[in-house]
Amino acid sequence: MALRVSSPQWKRGETIPKKYTGDGADVSPPLVFEGTPTGTKAFALICDDPDAPAGTWVHWVIYDIPGTAKGLSEGVPTDASLPDGTHQGRNSWKKSGYGGPSPPPGKPHRYFFRLYALREPLGAAPGLGAKEAEAAARAKSLESAEFMGTYGRT
Repeated sequence: MALRVSSPQWKRGETIPKKYTGDGADVSPPLVFEGTPTGTKAFALICDDPDAPAGTWVHWVIYDIPGTAKGLSEGVPTDASLPDGTHQGRNSWKKSGYGGPSPPPGKPHRYFFRLYALREPLGAAPGLGAKEAEAAARAKSLESAEFMGTYGRT
């Protein structure tokens, strides 16, 4: 079975519920990891919006999630380091943790959640930017998966 990432709150390509956006509670959505490859020691996840007017907008960088994780619960704290060893990087607001969709009015934007199953943790301190985290994750990746939701304002 191939690696998969999904959310019980919406299906691939559907609208992200308001609760997980800047218009709602702005908490991270619950995510489910399935088909974890043998040898996975950690996960990394990056969420971004390639449709943002100023270029790709990063909503979440989270890495060194334990390889035994079956997903992420709703409302992951925005702390740079979590008790289980998970670290969070900087989003485009220059903050740690998840920041939900808050696009300008117009056509809905696409939000991609990219999950990497890693042969070893990144081993970096908290605060990596998306480019650094993604490059390190690709170098240590056993497999990757992607999940997408949309959100727009009128």
